[in-house]
Amino acid sequence: MYRILSFNLLCAGTGSRTWRKRVPKVIKIIKEANPDSFGVQEAHWEWMKKLSRFLPEYDYVGVGRDDGKKKGEFSAVFYKKDKFTASDNGNFWISETPEKPSKGWDSACIRVATYVKLTDKGNGKSYIHFNTHLDHVGRTAQINGAKMIQEKAASFGGAPVVCTGDFNVFQDSDCYNTMVSGNMKDARKLAPDSDECYTFHGFRPNEIQERIDFVFVDEATVKPINFKVINKKVDGDFYSDHNAVYADVEI
Repeated sequence: MYRILSFNLLCAGTGSRTWRKRVPKVIKIIKEANPDSFGVQEAHWEWMKKLSRFLPEYDYVGVGRDDGKKKGEFSAVFYKKDKFTASDNGNFWISETPEKPSKGWDSACIRVATYVKLTDKGNGKSYIHFNTHLDHVGRTAQINGAKMIQEKAASFGGAPVVCTGDFNVFQDSDCYNTMVSGNMKDARKLAPDSDECYTFHGFRPNEIQERIDFVFVDEATVKPINFKVINKKVDGDFYSDHNAVYADVEI
């Protein structure tokens, strides 16, 4: 069984909740969850350096969305480097020119998706982990982003696929319905042991409770056992404006 986690870190923050002050909380959440692989959203280069420093058991694939290097937010995939061999990794931009940093359709921001094939060194099982952060404005860009992920996932010829991300949409949206229209399904709905908690709260859970962060899986090859939202505070305060989510799955 493998634990797949999705985590929007919040690139900035203000006052006592600046990103630098929240680093220990974020690290604690990840260490406690102990995922086999996890996707991050809103991780700028300084975030990436902190994650690499304090989580040395993980390596990652991914690039900054603005220049394909270090500039802008990463949608990186981290994985346990002693457990997995990483191969067939890459990035594509959610746009008409996916091979280079670019903003597509009605998107307000440049958006990127990252993927990597992870092969368990112990038993030889493998899965492809996709991760993305879809646009918060562009409806067409959201739908096309879902289509692009589906198409790329299909190119692996039926291999097990998981996809984490902040999709910035609700479960009744056109983008969501597009994402689950094929083999990819919502682990929250498939898992026999599931969690209906919200994922985005904006530090105001009494006012905002939105489910926009997901773990999608190929239902033919990946079986979710449970789905959980990490809805708690760390040392008396929120660790991000999103709750991290994870699914335990069998390949």
